[in-house]
Amino acid sequence: MSVDLSPSDVPPRKTSRPIEQIARQYVMDPRIGRIVPGFDAPFFQAGLAGYSDGAMRLVARRHGCPYAVTEALLDQTLISGGKGRTRENPDLLRPPAIAPTSTRGSTSPTVGGDHPIGGQIIGSTPHEMARSALIVLEMNYDVIDVNLACPVRKIRRRFRGGHLLEVPEEAVAILKAVREAVPAEVPTTVKLRRGTDDTPEAAANFQRIFDAAFDLDYAWATVHCRTVQQKYHGPSDWDFLTDLLRRHPDRLIFGSGDIWRVEDIFAMLDITGVKAVAAARGCIGNPWIFRQARQLMAGETPTHPTIADQRQALLEHFDLSMRLWGERAASRMMRKFGIKFSAHHPDAEAVKNEFIKCRSAAEWRDVLDRYYGQVTDSS
Repeated sequence: MSVDLSPSDVPPRKTSRPIEQIARQYVMDPRIGRIVPGFDAPFFQAGLAGYSDGAMRLVARRHGCPYAVTEALLDQTLISGGKGRTRENPDLLRPPAIAPTSTRGSTSPTVGGDHPIGGQIIGSTPHEMARSALIVLEMNYDVIDVNLACPVRKIRRRFRGGHLLEVPEEAVAILKAVREAVPAEVPTTVKLRRGTDDTPEAAANFQRIFDAAFDLDYAWATVHCRTVQQKYHGPSDWDFLTDLLRRHPDRLIFGSGDIWRVEDIFAMLDITGVKAVAAARGCIGNPWIFRQARQLMAGETPTHPTIADQRQALLEHFDLSMRLWGERAASRMMRKFGIKFSAHHPDAEAVKNEFIKCRSAAEWRDVLDRYYGQVTDSS
C-alpha cells in the first residue's frame, strides 16, 4: 500500500498576510493539548502506508513533531497476531519524552513533555474494528484513529478505508462500535477523504459520516481534501476545507493535502481555518519540516539541514530501523528513505541514483560515507 511520491502541480495559495507573521502570531487551540497532552503545535506527522513506522515517527519527534500517527494497521492482521501487531510496539522505541528546542539551527532535543502516538486502524466490520481498537490500546498507543481515507484499489473489495465513504451507514456503524469499545478517557479520531468523487451523493455521504463522528464524541476529524477517486493525483481542494470550517467553526477539524514545504503548513492554517495540519508525503525524508515550523512560530528564520544534519538524521533513522526490523528489512526500508533524504543534498541527483542502487546495509552505509562523510560547521 505504498503511495505515489511525485508532488502534484499545486496552484498558488494566497494567504491573508506573510507566512512569517501567520506563524509568529498563531495561537494553538487549547482543546488539542487538553485532549492529547504533549500535542503542543498545530501540525503533526500523518500515517503513511509503508513509511510511518516507529523509526520514522521517532526521527520526526526528535526534530520537533509533537504528535504522530502509525501507518494503518489492518483489523484482521491485528486480531490474528500478525506482523502489524508485533512490529508496531511503541514501547520498543519510546525514549524519555522529548520536547524540541527552538534554538535556531539546533537539532538537539531537550528532555521533557510527552510523546503521544495515534494508533490507526483500518477494516470493514464493526466487530473486528472494535476488537482491533482494544488490541491497539494494549499496545500502549495514546489515541485510536479510524482510517476512512485510504484510496488504494486493493482494499475496495472489502470496503475498507476511503471506500467506506460509499456506504455511510456501514462507516457510521464502525465509528460507533469503536467508540463504544474504547474507554471514555481514550480519545478516538477519524481520518476522512472529502468524498469518493465530486458527485452530490458523495458529498452527502461525507457529511453523514462527518456529522456522526462528532455526534459519537470523536475528538477530531482529519480531512484529506482529495477524493478517493483522485487517490494522490491532482491538487487538493483547500476550498472544501474552508467551506467545512465555515459551516462547523466549533469542531476540531484538521487538514491534509499538498503539504510539501513548511510554508504550506501555515498557509493551510490561514486559508482554511483548520486547527492543525497533517504533514504526509512532504515529511518523508524531511523531518526538518517540523523544526522549521517551530522556528517560524518562534519568530526565527527556518534553517535548512546541513550535510552534518542530514548525516546525523540518516544514521539515527537507520539505527532505529535496525532495532525495529533487523538488518535485512531495515536495508530495504532505508533505501527508499535515502532516496527521499537525497533531495536535501547539494548533489541530489547523484545521491538519489546511488541510493536507488543499494541492496544491502553495507551498500547503504557506503553511500552515506561517500556523500555525507566530510562534514564541517559550514556544510
